[in-house]
Amino acid sequence: MELGPVDRITADAVGEPGARTFFLQARSGPELVTVIVEKQQVQLLAASILELLADVPLETGPGPEEAEMALEEPLEPRWRAGRLSIGYDRERDRFVLEITELEEREGPQDDPSNAGPEPETIRLWATREQMLALSRHGAAVAARGRPTCRLCGNPIDPEGHACPAMNGHSSPRT
Repeated sequence: MELGPVDRITADAVGEPGARTFFLQARSGPELVTVIVEKQQVQLLAASILELLADVPLETGPGPEEAEMALEEPLEPRWRAGRLSIGYDRERDRFVLEITELEEREGPQDDPSNAGPEPETIRLWATREQMLALSRHGAAVAARGRPTCRLCGNPIDPEGHACPAMNGHSSPRT
């Protein structure tokens, strides 16, 4: 699916820390596309946007305000994203983001009889400002989750944390 230039793009989460569902959402005219993503995908996308922007020799404005970054209703995801690919087209002065559906196959991956339909891909184009706002908002959304252990980096649940860096013993909360 080619969504083309988007009017808006955002990432956000719904639910309580530790049980949140993350979404990536884009609108182009009347077309609203929502997919489920992993928290790590949001974090990596946010970092990748900043890396690509660092190589662009143009000044990037602030983009949409934080209040404009909320998810739109109805929140009806098409599918779960398996891969996100991002790039920057200097001629068009636009970012391109390809979101590929997660392939869920039963059995061995190399078994030809196990081949299902090709995963769907959504390709969209966004301005530098839209992507910078997405990067900032996505990083903030991901940071609102559970605190992470300073020793191993894993999330700390309210019930405690068996830290692998301490052979399963509880780690300090900070």
